[in-house]
Amino acid sequence: MPIGIDKNYLDTLKKRAKESRVYKKFQMTGLMIAQILEDDKHKSLYIRLAKKYDEHKLITTAKNVAERKNIKNKGAYFMKVFYSEMGAKNNKK
Repeated sequence: MPIGIDKNYLDTLKKRAKESRVYKKFQMTGLMIAQILEDDKHKSLYIRLAKKYDEHKLITTAKNVAERKNIKNKGAYFMKVFYSEMGAKNNKK
Protein backbone atom coordinates (compact mmCIF):
# COMPACT_ATOMS: atom_id res chain seq x y z
CA MET A 1 0.00 0.00 0.00
CA PRO A 2 1.38 3.46 -0.88
CA ILE A 3 2.58 5.62 1.96
CA GLY A 4 0.01 8.05 3.33
CA ILE A 5 -3.12 6.30 1.98
CA ASP A 6 -5.52 4.98 4.56
CA LYS A 7 -7.01 1.52 3.90
CA ASN A 8 -10.46 2.82 4.87
CA TYR A 9 -10.15 5.49 2.19
CA LEU A 10 -9.39 2.86 -0.47
CA ASP A 11 -12.39 0.82 0.65
CA THR A 12 -14.57 3.92 0.43
CA LEU A 13 -13.37 4.56 -3.14
CA LYS A 14 -14.14 0.97 -4.14
CA LYS A 15 -17.68 1.26 -2.75
CA ARG A 16 -18.29 4.57 -4.54
CA ALA A 17 -17.06 3.14 -7.85
CA LYS A 18 -19.78 0.47 -7.72
CA GLU A 19 -22.59 3.01 -7.28
CA SER A 20 -24.38 4.28 -10.36
CA ARG A 21 -24.37 8.00 -11.08
CA VAL A 22 -26.99 9.08 -13.60
CA TYR A 23 -27.09 12.75 -14.53
CA LYS A 24 -28.92 12.82 -17.87
CA LYS A 25 -32.08 11.23 -19.21
CA PHE A 26 -30.26 9.37 -22.00
CA GLN A 27 -27.99 7.73 -19.40
CA MET A 28 -31.00 6.34 -17.56
CA THR A 29 -32.51 5.16 -20.84
CA GLY A 30 -29.31 3.34 -21.79
CA LEU A 31 -29.12 1.66 -18.39
CA MET A 32 -32.78 0.61 -18.67
CA ILE A 33 -32.10 -0.97 -22.07
CA ALA A 34 -29.11 -2.86 -20.67
CA GLN A 35 -31.27 -4.10 -17.82
CA ILE A 36 -34.14 -5.12 -20.11
CA LEU A 37 -31.76 -7.06 -22.36
CA GLU A 38 -29.81 -8.46 -19.37
CA ASP A 39 -26.61 -7.11 -20.95
CA ASP A 40 -24.80 -4.96 -18.38
CA LYS A 41 -21.50 -5.58 -20.12
CA HIS A 42 -22.52 -3.27 -23.01
CA LYS A 43 -24.36 -0.57 -21.08
CA SER A 44 -22.09 2.17 -22.45
CA LEU A 45 -23.16 1.18 -25.99
CA TYR A 46 -26.82 1.50 -25.05
CA ILE A 47 -26.17 4.88 -23.41
CA ARG A 48 -24.57 6.11 -26.65
CA LEU A 49 -27.53 4.83 -28.66
CA ALA A 50 -29.95 6.56 -26.29
CA LYS A 51 -28.05 9.80 -26.73
CA LYS A 52 -28.21 9.59 -30.50
CA TYR A 53 -31.57 7.94 -31.29
CA ASP A 54 -35.20 8.15 -30.18
CA GLU A 55 -35.49 6.61 -26.71
CA HIS A 56 -39.06 5.41 -27.20
CA LYS A 57 -38.10 3.32 -30.25
CA LEU A 58 -35.06 1.94 -28.45
CA ILE A 59 -37.01 0.85 -25.38
CA THR A 60 -39.84 -0.59 -27.46
CA THR A 61 -37.40 -2.64 -29.52
CA ALA A 62 -35.56 -3.82 -26.39
CA LYS A 63 -38.82 -4.97 -24.79
CA ASN A 64 -39.85 -6.81 -27.95
CA VAL A 65 -36.50 -8.60 -28.07
CA ALA A 66 -36.60 -9.43 -24.35
CA GLU A 67 -40.03 -11.07 -24.69
CA ARG A 68 -38.74 -13.59 -27.22
CA LYS A 69 -37.70 -16.78 -25.47
CA ASN A 70 -35.48 -18.54 -28.01
CA ILE A 71 -32.82 -15.82 -28.23
CA LYS A 72 -29.48 -16.60 -26.60
CA ASN A 73 -27.76 -13.23 -27.14
CA LYS A 74 -30.44 -10.57 -26.69
CA GLY A 75 -28.00 -7.68 -27.08
CA ALA A 76 -26.76 -8.81 -30.49
CA TYR A 77 -30.28 -9.53 -31.67
CA PHE A 78 -31.42 -6.12 -30.46
CA MET A 79 -28.70 -4.42 -32.50
CA LYS A 80 -29.63 -6.37 -35.62
CA VAL A 81 -33.33 -5.60 -35.27
CA PHE A 82 -32.80 -1.97 -34.41
CA TYR A 83 -30.52 -1.20 -37.32
CA SER A 84 -32.36 -3.24 -39.95
CA GLU A 85 -36.09 -3.17 -39.26
CA MET A 86 -36.36 0.13 -37.41
CA GLY A 87 -34.16 2.00 -39.85
CA ALA A 88 -32.24 3.61 -37.00
CA LYS A 89 -30.08 5.66 -39.34
CA ASN A 90 -33.17 7.69 -40.30
CA ASN A 91 -34.59 8.07 -36.77
CA LYS A 92 -32.00 10.32 -35.20
CA LYS A 93 -33.13 12.85 -32.62
